[in-house]
Amino acid sequence: MIMKWICGFFMALADSVPGVSGGTIAFLLGQYDNFINSLHDIVTGTKKQKIKAVRFLIQLGIGWVIGFVLAVLILTAVFQSHIYEISSLFLGFIVFSIPVVMREERECFLGHGKNIWFLIAGILLVVVITYFNPTGGEESSINLLQMNVGTGVYIFFVAMIAISAMVLPGISGSTLLLIFGLYVPIMNAIKSVLSFDFEALPAVIVFGLGILAGIATIVRLVKVALEHFRSQTVYAIVGLMIGSLYAIVMGPTTLEVPQSAMGISTFSILFFFIGGIMILGLQLLKTAQK
Repeated sequence: MIMKWICGFFMALADSVPGVSGGTIAFLLGQYDNFINSLHDIVTGTKKQKIKAVRFLIQLGIGWVIGFVLAVLILTAVFQSHIYEISSLFLGFIVFSIPVVMREERECFLGHGKNIWFLIAGILLVVVITYFNPTGGEESSINLLQMNVGTGVYIFFVAMIAISAMVLPGISGSTLLLIFGLYVPIMNAIKSVLSFDFEALPAVIVFGLGILAGIATIVRLVKVALEHFRSQTVYAIVGLMIGSLYAIVMGPTTLEVPQSAMGISTFSILFFFIGGIMILGLQLLKTAQK
């Protein structure tokens, strides 16, 4: 249970800021298959499967809610003022996690070298999305306080796309929200609701409904891919993770007050290795929970 709480907590931190996907965290902590299967079973499973899925998602959700609330209320300011340290931490997190994933999924790699094209496709997908990501600080014309049908439909479908990215390792749903001009408005709306200002509540509800619709759509596809095309899927996931390194390096340019992309002079070797130590610690905890 503790591992699920920790996984949910770190998934929320990753989902809350552009650069890293919560699905990446779940995958490297060995919870991704359970996560996908539970989301699938809660929609189409038997009564027994739904009960098991609800139990798992509640345990994961406790950590996720704590992490998300912390990120929205506190860490957004930290990300702005210490973005290079946080980015270095995420770089360490991903760099040290890739060998872990490849070791644990070695059967998907041994003798399946022809699937390297899926890895390349995963890298290119994240790089292209990040490259066309707008810089931060741009004022959004979307006013969530004055909802109309057009705005509601737009929020709903963007939420579907964003949650699909959050479920997939490597692609940051927050980055896609930035591309569609909804990251800052949605984060501010959620922060207002958490502060008991319910003026933006309708927009948050529509966004939540879009998330549920996106989960129902993408999870079934991911489950089929993992069951029937696991080698190709794992190759693609590692590609998405490698591609996310570029997204993290470019992350500072997407802030509300944009900063330069991370370079050698702003890279923090200390936080990079802290990220690596966190991976080793989580792997030890994962082993101890078995």
